This record gives sequence, structure tokens and C-alpha cells, in this order.
Amino acid sequence: MRSLAADDGETIRVAVAGEGPAVVLLHGWTVSHAEWSPLMNELAPRFATYRWDARAHGGHAPATGTVPTVQRMARDLRDLLEAFDLEGATLVGHSMGVLTIWEYIRQFGTRGLGGLVLVDQSPKLVTDASWRHGLYGDFDAERSAAFLADLEADFAEAVLRLAALGLNERARRKYAENSRGWQVARGALRKQAAGPLVETWRSLVQADWREVLPAIDVPTLLVYGGESNFYDAPTREWVHAAIPGSRLIVYEDADHSPHQAAPRRFVRDLGEFLA
Repeated sequence: MRSLAADDGETIRVAVAGEGPAVVLLHGWTVSHAEWSPLMNELAPRFATYRWDARAHGGHAPATGTVPTVQRMARDLRDLLEAFDLEGATLVGHSMGVLTIWEYIRQFGTRGLGGLVLVDQSPKLVTDASWRHGLYGDFDAERSAAFLADLEADFAEAVLRLAALGLNERARRKYAENSRGWQVARGALRKQAAGPLVETWRSLVQADWREVLPAIDVPTLLVYGGESNFYDAPTREWVHAAIPGSRLIVYEDADHSPHQAAPRRFVRDLGEFLA
């Protein structure tokens, strides 16, 4: 792991590997750079990869008093791109990683970016009467507030239920069975420092990136799971229509993490996109 000094003094850890065109891999909420590990055997021979642990993630307690919001993470991303001289790099984000990219573009624009690969995300998580393309298609302000309360009461179980009790029937069944995968995830979440991660989540649900999407003027690949835990077909079609010239690929049998469900296909699609 390499260490990156963010401009507020926080240390951001970055795993660097491989050779070839530069890709920056941004993970989802509550996890770490290890989210991309199942892809590394395929990625490293073809790409120079930069995988961070976003601040407050990966078991790294914040060393500064800076609240770990998505807005701050966008500035961390700028620091990373500058520190490693990644002009022309492709940004690959999953879930929270996508929101970090959209926030980066809101703050700094697209200059210097080679392209974007955005995996299974909506530009506004909380729904209302005029916006049905957030979480589940039905995650209004009341439901959002209830989830924040659940996080305070039992962080690990609340995070698991967020993924398990959504649109993916297989996830519901495996959670009810308390399968081995859910047990491992529960154990990992219980080792996390919940407070900073709750603050990160609060920043995610308070934001709205819809106006950012039409301003994206670099090549963009959208990858969605056909059986996503969180997002339905109208959501991915809305995002596709909102980003000029974007390409949409759906992994029909995949959940919220299509890159993990079909890693070889994802790396192949990434290579074709960069070519």
C-alpha cells in the first residue's frame, strides 16, 4: 500500500499494481480497495490500477477532525490524481464510488479525465413524488430517516438489511437463511468504526447529482445489474439518457455488484471501452 497525503493532512492508502492505461478504482460504502481484488488477476496484466481506501473506510480511523463526506472524498480524488500524475486516467466507480466521481465533476469538471465507468448507481438516492429513480424506487425522506436511526441502533445489521431487503429476491432468501456470505459480511461490518461511516452515508442521501450528468463530456460506460438490489430498469435508462453519448451494458443475472458477479466479462468490457 502507498500513502497519499490529502490536503487536510489525512492519510489515504492506495494500492498500486499493474502496467498499462491508468484506471482508478473507487469502491462502495463500508468496504475498501479489496472490493476489486477478485478482478486483479485480470486487471493487473492489462492496466495500471490505483485502488484507494476512501477516508474512514478499510478499517482506517480518521486521523483528522474532517468529516468524511462525499464532498471531501471528491477533493481526495483530486489529490490522488495530482499526486500520481494521472492525466487521462479512466475513473471506475461502484456505488459510492460513482457518487464520488459525480461530486468530483461537480467541483472540478472533467478536464484531464480519460473516461468514466459507472457501476450500478442513481444520482439521487432519496425519492419523492417527482423522483422515483432512487433506492428501490421507493426510499423517501421518512424511510431515509428511519434507516439513519437503524444505523445508530445496530450499524452492521442495518447495512445488511439495506442490501438484503431490496429488489433482489436471492439476496432476501440468503439473508433469511443467514448464509455464510451474510455471516462474513456481518462480522466485517462489526469491526468498522460506525460513526464516520454514518456521516458518509448522511452526505450521500443529502445530495443530488442529477444536474451533473448532462455536463459529462468524456466517454462513459454504464454497467448495471439486471437483478440489482437497489435500482430498476427505468433508473438505469434514465441515467443512460441523461449522460450524452453514454453506453449502457446490463449484466442480466447480476445484483448491485455486476463487476464481482462476472469479473472476466467486466474486465473484457473495460478493455473494449478503453480501446
